[in-house]
Amino acid sequence: MRNQNWTTAVLGTVLSCALLLSGCAGGQDVEEPSGTEQMEQTEESVTETTETTEETKIRVLESFTAKTLEEGTFTEDDLAQKDVTVMNFWATFCGPCIVEMPDIAEFAETLPDNVQIVTVCLDGESDLEGVADILDQAGYAGITLLSGDGDFEALCRQVMYTPTTIVVDKDGNMIGDAIIGGQTDLAKSYTDAINKALLSMGKAELGSE
Repeated sequence: MRNQNWTTAVLGTVLSCALLLSGCAGGQDVEEPSGTEQMEQTEESVTETTETTEETKIRVLESFTAKTLEEGTFTEDDLAQKDVTVMNFWATFCGPCIVEMPDIAEFAETLPDNVQIVTVCLDGESDLEGVADILDQAGYAGITLLSGDGDFEALCRQVMYTPTTIVVDKDGNMIGDAIIGGQTDLAKSYTDAINKALLSMGKAELGSE
């Protein structure tokens, strides 16, 4: 009798675990709401997620201090010196990031004085020599940021994919949508994004002078 009770208990536990795993994996054994009730719950969930994302999303680099590869600092005051700043987020393990770095270096050389490009290496502090070597081979001679605090740190934590590029104005406001992934025609993608920002400020577009 004791063995029978023990076997029954084990089978009950196994069955409970199986049902739990089936529910987590999206199985059909778990009773779910249907019809209007399910739609209302889904819409409510999507709304809550969207609101949370928008509330926590960093759209302004208002106050921060970032460390540069050259052991200097870069702050919101450096943004204020230019009408537009392009920020390219990359990583040393990201193949597309490294492939497009020479294009970034070449494009940076064509920019007027009121526009700048800054790269941000998200894993750079773990391999400073490696970062420097990648940039040297690409011919990039501009500023590269490694880590920081304030709005910069919060923004870096929100970058989900590399490469990701954003455009900000002199007040640190993000203009337009982020450019995500390697670009087939980087110069065009960046030019379009920069011109959108310049036009929003009443400034002349690139190449119009």
